[in-house]
Amino acid sequence: MESAEIRRRWLSFFEERGHLVVPSASLIADDPTLLLVPAGMVPFKPYFLGEVKPPAPRATSVQKCVRTPDIEEVGKTTRHGTFFQMCGNFSFGDYFKEGAIKLAWELLTSSVADGGYGLDPERLWITVYLDDDEAERIWREVVGVPAERIQRLGKSENYWSMGVPGPCGPCSEINYDRGPEFGVEGGPAVNDERYVEIWNLVFMQYERGAGEGKEDFPILGELPSKNIDTGLGLERLAMILQGVHNMYETDTLRAVIDRATELSGVRYGAAENSDVSLRVVADHMRTSVMLIGDGVVPGNEGRGYVLRRIMRRAVRNMRLLGATGPVVGELVDTVVKTMGQQYPELLTERRRIETVALAEENAFLKTLKSGTNILDTAVSDTKAAGGSVLPGEKAFLLHDTWGFPIDLTLEMAAEQGLSVDEEGFRRLMKEQRERAKADARAKKSGHVDLSAYREVADAAGTTHFTGYSSTENEAAVVGLLVNGASAPAAAEGDEVEVVLDRTPFYAEGGGQLADTGRIKLDTGAVVEVRDVQQPVPGVIVHKGVVQVGEVVLGATAYAAIDVTRRRAIARAHSATHLTHQALRDALGPTAAQAGSENSPGRFRFDFGSPTPVPGAVLTDVEQKINEVLARELDVRAEVMSMDDARKQGAIAEFGEKYGDRVRVVTIGDFSKELCGGTHVHNTAQLGLVKLLGESSIGSGVRRVEALVGVDAYKFLAREHTVVSQLTELVKGRPEELPERISGVLTRLRDAEKEIERFRAEKVLQAAGGLAAGARDVRGVALVAAQVPDGTTADDLRTLVLDVRGRIPSDRPAVVALFSVAGGRPLTVVATNETARERGLKAGDLVRAAAKALGGGGGGKPDVAQGGGQNPEAVPEALQAVERLVTEAA
Repeated sequence: MESAEIRRRWLSFFEERGHLVVPSASLIADDPTLLLVPAGMVPFKPYFLGEVKPPAPRATSVQKCVRTPDIEEVGKTTRHGTFFQMCGNFSFGDYFKEGAIKLAWELLTSSVADGGYGLDPERLWITVYLDDDEAERIWREVVGVPAERIQRLGKSENYWSMGVPGPCGPCSEINYDRGPEFGVEGGPAVNDERYVEIWNLVFMQYERGAGEGKEDFPILGELPSKNIDTGLGLERLAMILQGVHNMYETDTLRAVIDRATELSGVRYGAAENSDVSLRVVADHMRTSVMLIGDGVVPGNEGRGYVLRRIMRRAVRNMRLLGATGPVVGELVDTVVKTMGQQYPELLTERRRIETVALAEENAFLKTLKSGTNILDTAVSDTKAAGGSVLPGEKAFLLHDTWGFPIDLTLEMAAEQGLSVDEEGFRRLMKEQRERAKADARAKKSGHVDLSAYREVADAAGTTHFTGYSSTENEAAVVGLLVNGASAPAAAEGDEVEVVLDRTPFYAEGGGQLADTGRIKLDTGAVVEVRDVQQPVPGVIVHKGVVQVGEVVLGATAYAAIDVTRRRAIARAHSATHLTHQALRDALGPTAAQAGSENSPGRFRFDFGSPTPVPGAVLTDVEQKINEVLARELDVRAEVMSMDDARKQGAIAEFGEKYGDRVRVVTIGDFSKELCGGTHVHNTAQLGLVKLLGESSIGSGVRRVEALVGVDAYKFLAREHTVVSQLTELVKGRPEELPERISGVLTRLRDAEKEIERFRAEKVLQAAGGLAAGARDVRGVALVAAQVPDGTTADDLRTLVLDVRGRIPSDRPAVVALFSVAGGRPLTVVATNETARERGLKAGDLVRAAAKALGGGGGGKPDVAQGGGQNPEAVPEALQAVERLVTEAA
């Protein structure tokens, strides 16, 4: 039975029994604590936690999953794989233990003709939790499984929880006896290689408290509503139904192995080490295709790093097998064909998947050879010195310069009997990150010694930001820096950095530009604030110039921002959130924010996408944004715990560090993001958003630029003026402009072609006269003349060749014509074969002529071209050609 049929039967069986079929969620987990979906129940987690009402009391799915903790074991065992499909059926307060057990037994043991999987009941063994007498009784009395094939296991094997306080409960596992060839008898308690677990039934009936590990936590009591969560590994069942020894030999993976053997020339089964490499290739390529299909692109962080790591392991294993050229395209094609039966979207996304995969392969192949040589040298040096540990700086060099993931270095070093100084590598990586952060801070702080800011923080505490609710407030000057050093006072004209105890000024951050404005002191001094930064956490620094008076440390001040600028920036920031959500709706969750800048009246937004966004999609995104503006949605900000923000579905970028309390900005029912910036109160305040276009700013990253509010209106007004002018010129309606202008351009091009044809004819009309006027120079027919000014180089060349063709081939001929076009002299010289036999070469002749013209030239012996700077020297150039012909002839 093929994998696609196993999947179809699962969904059909449970749908017929009242379960809602839920499509597989994306592998990109909708949870900032997870890189990727690692289990079938993850999409149902909010229902089990009571955060969201389930769509139905019964549900079923076949969920795509990826796990990579045991990536080094892939290919070495029969069960470790990075991608797998988890078939699940779920009950939310509906049926419980007996219902789940009976459904599982029916599907597994019913005949194939009746829609089941047709497993032999005598080969199924059951495990239950130690004291779960109810489950044991159901299996024995209701289903009829003999007591000797029911085993009780402990908490670590047969008890489930999410690892945190919440629902938990005992499990019951169904195991299949593969026979004596796989080991000793005795049931799953004795041999889990022979008795393979295929289905796990989780009975969520208790609530657990806090605790460590799988066993050390208290049971607080029973849940008011009992739930069912089951999971059957599709690949494991396929292994049994297809009669193969491991998951790699099932239909969807074996097809990839077979293609890899064709590409490498290595037969599967020939040797253990090559078999491991073939399994790694098959597993990793399938996982790569599924990840790219869901929008993941290779990168150096988060899920992008997971994809890059497994793709590069696959490519390298193909190299170990002997493949020399690119292989990813062929392997991707095989995966798409096999998995496309279950996930048709792979077929429609084939081109995009191949584009991303091929780009990553090409990038890695460029560095693999050089990086491998560096590693081999480092290994040799380490061994020669009697060492067994590859230095951390070598691993860092491979990562930083050659793009080698540390995992690949670890693996390649281990193959040569060495370990790697991982601690040293990670120390260097940390230092590099800290340097990068310091450089970024330095750009904002002018490379000032940050200790001065820390001293202010130590003495006066952090700055209280009032700007969410106020645009001006009283404050005290608690810090003053002049030329990067603390100072008690600053005079008129000085460039200063002022720190207040409280401020309405927003410091640049989160993509939002800083406020500008003024600080007035009770002494009469005025500081024009031009920039605001936060060089160290909690200290907001106002950078500006003292316009009037003297600024004194400790003085009372009145801080006021430029309100017009703030409002324009707030409009841009709110528009950025709307654009982010609209792009995610159009392109999927991979269109995640990769950077932004919100400035007065305009913004730019960077997001992940492996290919350009089609114009039609961008138009739809713009329309959706402006429709949201028209709905007049309220914009509100709330501070809450990270857990609450996650439950509400707020967008948070994986890898970002958030505190226990976060600020969530919500725009009606359309957008919800973690954000510390300032925003409008209602979408109607934005007025209008106009997307100007999108472009690439790096591999897999695109940028949208846009205008907001009055700036957008002014842009459209200018566009309207241009359109009005064009409609007046072409005497048509605006909607007719493309067709009318296209028609004008077509006629213009046709006219240019006709003019060119007439000009060429006119030029060629002179050919007969020039050929007839050839002078005899020592037996050589020489045509040397200046044609009318304005003759182009192309026309001159055409004329020269035509004249040469009119002179009999048995007579040595040299044709040298000159023209002045655009104030610069041109020359083209041609010789026939008979002349060349007498030593007359066009290249030599044209160089002599061009030298006289004050320029240069060259070409082949039969035809050459040149030019110069002095049009007055054409007669001299004509003489130079005749003189050279006379000497050579």
